[in-house]
Amino acid sequence: MVDSDRVRVTPATVDDVDPVTDLWIALAEDQQAHGSTLLAEGNRTAVREWVARSVVTGELLVACDGDGDTIGFVGFALDRGGYERDRTRGVVSNLFVVPEWRGEGIGADLLDAAERALRQEGAETVALEALAANDRAREFYAERGYEPHRVELTKSLAAGNEAGGDGDGNGAGRGGDDDRNA
Repeated sequence: MVDSDRVRVTPATVDDVDPVTDLWIALAEDQQAHGSTLLAEGNRTAVREWVARSVVTGELLVACDGDGDTIGFVGFALDRGGYERDRTRGVVSNLFVVPEWRGEGIGADLLDAAERALRQEGAETVALEALAANDRAREFYAERGYEPHRVELTKSLAAGNEAGGDGDGNGAGRGGDDDRNA
């Protein structure tokens, strides 16, 4: 794992459950500025359970400063979805670094460490998501060799937002991979 005088990246432990949960809440709040619909506090219990599971499975890394404070984290796992693939895919999720530490290479260190762990587990490719409006995140990932693979499209069904299609019933918008999230 990454270890320097300033920052240390290590596997998360039980002691990291609450600090990482708090950081995830900050991540969710931050992402709302980019169009995320996830509730921050409303997901605290579910996130805490995810963090605890990830500690047990070894699928969570934390970055700590010289004082031992958690300043970032990344979750990762092999894709265990129900679809057969032609290569083993790893998934990186929830990469976050507290704002005052951004630009110091910590996100890159966390991502590199997650990729190494996934490679050791047999992953041949890695997938991750970034919100379309989060230019900084998309640039960060592009600089590290990530390329767009799929595009998620959303539409509000709120009253007054009833833009229609051409009405020809051609099924437009129903294509895509068999691995799309439903």
